[in-house]
Amino acid sequence: MTTVEESVEVAVDLRTAYDQWTRFEGFPRFMSVVKRVQQMTPGVSVWVIGTGPLRRELRAEILEQVPDSHLVWQGLDRRGLRHRGEVRFRSLGADRTEVTLRMEVGGRALLGLFCGVPGAARRVVRRELGNFQRFIEGLGEAGEGWRGTIRNGHVRPGMPEISRSRVPTWPVG
Repeated sequence: MTTVEESVEVAVDLRTAYDQWTRFEGFPRFMSVVKRVQQMTPGVSVWVIGTGPLRRELRAEILEQVPDSHLVWQGLDRRGLRHRGEVRFRSLGADRTEVTLRMEVGGRALLGLFCGVPGAARRVVRRELGNFQRFIEGLGEAGEGWRGTIRNGHVRPGMPEISRSRVPTWPVG
């Protein structure tokens, strides 16, 4: 297995960075190797990744997810591409967040080819994090992400947030 760890600093607050990252079905908008993502359950998703005409479908399970902190996943495919990783979010101030992605990738599959080329996996991860940075900074805000928690594969839905505004919301009257 090849291990890659890269970080990027994004000019948005922690919640915005986390919420955008956890909107997995939006990954094809900014990641060039991600072609499609389908969220099957809060903890399981199906990803289609590829480059050029090559495509590979893989399933991933989130083992741990804590809002505004981190998420840890592993691949569910026992043959072909093996992968696991984590992404961590750290506030650097009101409008700055560090996003650190650590992945382990191996096996005889699409990305397995990159494992044999020195530095290729690191370059791909660095490029994709740069794409995320440009996307989220250009967007300026993210739609609401999933705010639940996953521990040891057990899903606990997030509690709905109570509006802190003292201004009445529409419709008023």
